Amino acid sequence: MTENILSRLRPELTKLQAYAVPDATGLVKLDAMENPFTWPVAMRTKWLDRISHAQINRYPEPSPEHLKQKLKQQFGPGDGSDILLGNGSDELIQLLVLAIAKPDACILTVGPSFSMYQIIAEMIGVTCHVIALDEHFELDTPAMLMAIDKYYPALIFLAYPNNPTGNLWDRRHIQSIVESSEGIVVIDEAYGPFAADSFANDLAKNNNILLLRTASKLGLAAIRFGWLTGNAALIAELNKIRLPYNINQLTQLTMEFALDNYDMFAEQANTIRSLRGSLFGQLSAIEGIKPYTSEANFILIKVLTPHDADRVFDCLLEQKVLIKNVSKQTGLDQCLRVTVGSKEENKIFCDALIKALQN
Repeated sequence: MTENILSRLRPELTKLQAYAVPDATGLVKLDAMENPFTWPVAMRTKWLDRISHAQINRYPEPSPEHLKQKLKQQFGPGDGSDILLGNGSDELIQLLVLAIAKPDACILTVGPSFSMYQIIAEMIGVTCHVIALDEHFELDTPAMLMAIDKYYPALIFLAYPNNPTGNLWDRRHIQSIVESSEGIVVIDEAYGPFAADSFANDLAKNNNILLLRTASKLGLAAIRFGWLTGNAALIAELNKIRLPYNINQLTQLTMEFALDNYDMFAEQANTIRSLRGSLFGQLSAIEGIKPYTSEANFILIKVLTPHDADRVFDCLLEQKVLIKNVSKQTGLDQCLRVTVGSKEENKIFCDALIKALQN
């Protein structure tokens, strides 16, 4: 009976794997690029009062204009642009791929990069072409331009800064990709709060750029909220396939409250940037590894011979420290990724890492 039911599903599903999230109970959790800081008690009290007025017996606003205006005031865009809201940036990535999913359409991205671009494309049945970054994790711009000419992608994803490498690519190379493409170019600025550059001011000059952002890295990972900014006409078309009521009322109220108190989140982002610099310095002094400079809230680490990334990861886990083992991803052989935590968490990690490298 079960086999009969499963036979009704798309056969491609058997080749896919679900996105795995490890259990972090009782561990120092440095695997998911979360903000390590909570809210002050007084702010939490005000937030609880705000959401206590939610009319949870009613559907939420289908397209909350008040929230959109607050986002525009804080982050842009300028004239001629609009905003589309999503249940996390993942939903917006899925919506974008669905929007271009017609016969012979394809998407283009780079690797290593955020895995969900390719996972969602495979899920929907859209071909995804991945162009390898060079040995320094920089864009292979000639290869990208050749791929654009050859495959004519309807959609290009570029993470800026890139995840999991943490670097910002030369914006001149990105601009050449934008100018060469007749499709949509999505600049994913999930880690924008920690970076020294943004493409926010380029939207008015390039009507094929969409800017993707998320509240998760700011310190609001639990509410699942993302937004897409770009050409108003394009956003209007994409809005036609957005599921109704996709942003629940508690998320809407919480995001409005967060924007009203954005100075605190900006201060936390500045603190994380400072902690990132300190952590990079500590890692640079440890023999047996090579940390890569980062413009995000994480640092990629190369485990050097004779050490082994899998063994180091396991030793850290034995010491109750959870980071991300990315060594199985193409182009990331012997690499691990660690989230920038609090000062105390970073010290625990570095001490545990030194012990792991001694084993």
